[in-house]
Amino acid sequence: MQPAKVLRHGYTTGSCAAAAARAAAWMLLTGQRQERSTVRMPGGTTWSPELQEISITETAVSCAVKKDGGDDPDITTGALIFATVSRRDLPGIVVDGGEGVGRVTLPGLDQPVGEAAINSVPRKMIREHVEDVCRMTGYQGGLLVVISVPGGQELAKRTFNPRLGIQGGISILGTTGIVEPMSERALVETIRTHLRQRQASGERFLLLAPGNYGASFAGKMLGMAPEQAVLTSNFIGQTLEMCREMEFAGVLLVGHIGKLVKVAGGMMDTHSRYGDCRMEILAAYAGAAGLAPHRIAEILRCVSCDEALRILREDGKDGPVLQHLIERMQEQLSRVGAGALAVEAVVFSERYGLLGKTPRAEEMEAAIVRQVQNSKQYPWSLEE
Repeated sequence: MQPAKVLRHGYTTGSCAAAAARAAAWMLLTGQRQERSTVRMPGGTTWSPELQEISITETAVSCAVKKDGGDDPDITTGALIFATVSRRDLPGIVVDGGEGVGRVTLPGLDQPVGEAAINSVPRKMIREHVEDVCRMTGYQGGLLVVISVPGGQELAKRTFNPRLGIQGGISILGTTGIVEPMSERALVETIRTHLRQRQASGERFLLLAPGNYGASFAGKMLGMAPEQAVLTSNFIGQTLEMCREMEFAGVLLVGHIGKLVKVAGGMMDTHSRYGDCRMEILAAYAGAAGLAPHRIAEILRCVSCDEALRILREDGKDGPVLQHLIERMQEQLSRVGAGALAVEAVVFSERYGLLGKTPRAEEMEAAIVRQVQNSKQYPWSLEE
């Protein structure tokens, strides 16, 4: 057996921005060109990245650090994080975002509405490193630091930023300055941030979907934009637990049968690495409904839930199987809600459309529709 690979850590966009800002400030105030910068991490370690695309004028200096996410599957890896530093008339250091850095448009995030999406820790890192340069050079005037990411607007389309109300680019992030190769934890934290934003907007009822298919189906079903849904990815159980902890009143989970059949089996993290019990569950319910043994064997050989549904429909067993499936799903979801969070569900199939709803799902649908109708937080509205 080969030893497990040791995953390489990387550096956050916040670390890159701080390193670029420090170097740009130094070159502006001293006139001395630098090829590398050194930045201190919140944990005390240091990092000395190479500088790229240095531009020096009489009024401003700009340089970049290339983002290295290590072995974490980070879409910003390889992006150039620029800092442009210029003098300003008023004292103090102002940090702002430029091209490719998003702007906050909804409440509940790390920065207030209208500010660049440069989170608190990176802002502090940038400011402290630039202040160090000012002290070393004896400069007492003001400086403007603008962080930009060419191509950041396109990168942001592959992130949760548009759903979080961050428009125009990526976020400059980082709490430790170091990217640990644990993308699942990062995704769960993104979901948590999304929930906090909804909580800050005063929402009591949430529409949840494992992915874009569920969000799109829910949007059409309820007559609203898919962006209303909070995407849970595979972390259905963790998302429900966070909703309960944040004291939301209720949620409606809308998902494809391929995901939610696992929930009926008690799998609250539906990633295939943890198991694929879809056909076993459907076959068990089919047997309980009286499906012939040879047809049960066919279901066990299916590779998709739609194919299994075809067999059930042909033999007239889809109704009782889906009823049993939804009953079990309701039990599992209610268990996570623990009496403090009302959880309802809607199940659909791409081939067959709506398959079923938990008993009070329509009440939850109505509550979400009323909430959106009464909200001024969202740039979308119900279709006429």
